[in-house]
Amino acid sequence: MDIISQIDQNYNQMSKSHRRLSDFVRENYGRAALMNVEQLSIATGVSEATVVRYSSELGYEKFSHFQRALNDYAKSMLTSVQRMERAHSQYHDSDILTSVLESDIDKIKTTLSQIDRAAFNGAVDALIGAKKIYIVGLRGSSALARFLSYYLNFLFPYVKLVNGTSVGDIFEQMFRIGEDDALIAFSLPRYSLRTIRAVRYAKKNNATIIGITDGANSPILDLCDFPLIAKTDMESFVDSLVAPMSLINALVVAISMKLPNEASESLKKLENIWSDNEVYDNGEK
Repeated sequence: MDIISQIDQNYNQMSKSHRRLSDFVRENYGRAALMNVEQLSIATGVSEATVVRYSSELGYEKFSHFQRALNDYAKSMLTSVQRMERAHSQYHDSDILTSVLESDIDKIKTTLSQIDRAAFNGAVDALIGAKKIYIVGLRGSSALARFLSYYLNFLFPYVKLVNGTSVGDIFEQMFRIGEDDALIAFSLPRYSLRTIRAVRYAKKNNATIIGITDGANSPILDLCDFPLIAKTDMESFVDSLVAPMSLINALVVAISMKLPNEASESLKKLENIWSDNEVYDNGEK
């Protein structure tokens, strides 16, 4: 359950001051996610102790956990314009280059500390055992999907990159998916409805679902056989995808280590093709 749903569920039982906080948070969740206890106290006219009790009564052990849940909700709901305004508030007095790169480093570290190793290893084995591999990643995630497809095609005989401008297009490309197949789905804020529907379709057809997504609020989380959680965030209207990219790098490397002969044979053939067709600059003049 997302944080706004939690607030709605508990609203009628709240005190007057907690309702005031709830009203502010529901109407200004993007701003509120960036506020500390003191700032939220001033904005709503309640005491700092009330703010802390409020987050605790919603089930959060620390106020920072409440902030994180609110930030996760905001990521999935804010429009591009709202993201831009939020970034201006967050970065306008800072060294943007340092702030953004340090934030990206933190996302990779957080992903590494929280990743489910069993799910990662299970995903590797599921892909190796799959008859066909389908990959879906739309809108901002399409670059990740294309990157992964490019390298998995070196390792497997059938890898299908699913794309399209409508749900119908996607289903047409996936209509043969079945229980011997695997779907890798990228579902990151703002969550694409077409991706969600593609995952549901694959699940209905008993395919193995490997989800690369961002956390507890993800709409595909409960559909995944192997959920791989990668930390993401908003930098202005741009999605920071460094952690999901590192995760798919790790997937490709792990698969190649388990299929050393196949990987080596494929790459030898490709090197000959590239050389014969002068694909790369070899330094000769």
